[in-house]
Amino acid sequence: MNHDRYDDAYISGILSETRTVAMVGASANINRPSYFVIKYLLGKGYAVHPINPGLAGKEIQGCRVYASLAEVPCPVDMVDIFRNSEAALEVTREAIAQKARLGLKLVWMQLSVRNDEAAAEAEAAGLKVVMNRCPKIEYGRLSGEIGWMGVNAGVVSSRRPILGAGVQNQILGGAFKKTP
Repeated sequence: MNHDRYDDAYISGILSETRTVAMVGASANINRPSYFVIKYLLGKGYAVHPINPGLAGKEIQGCRVYASLAEVPCPVDMVDIFRNSEAALEVTREAIAQKARLGLKLVWMQLSVRNDEAAAEAEAAGLKVVMNRCPKIEYGRLSGEIGWMGVNAGVVSSRRPILGAGVQNQILGGAFKKTP
């Protein structure tokens, strides 16, 4: 697969099918991007399992932190890597080793994280791969939510967002029900 560009259908399919995320490199520091992503994903209904050996046994956003993927007790759809590009290979190999036990389907590498060797090994093991992207940003972009926050997506369109669960649906969904 070409990891320089992803079709919107590929990303939206992943975000629609994923329900549980293990975030390797999660931080309890409210100023770190991983903290924002955990909070955002939880708000969208995803289950998140933070992975950070230094914080194991503690909680981030009400989620128990594990030292490694091997400690996560329940199924996980996606491993989200918040580590540098060099560390992504080791994390990917751990994900491959835990694939059957966790039911993993995907390895996602965050913005500025790209490791082609890790991607090749993951794909050879039957996992989907996304590199140099953020699920929070992609969800916001594909749901139309990002435009509500004043971010210029560079596109003017009257088409409905690809992901139908944008901020409009969540905030306004039941606001205009008729009463008898």
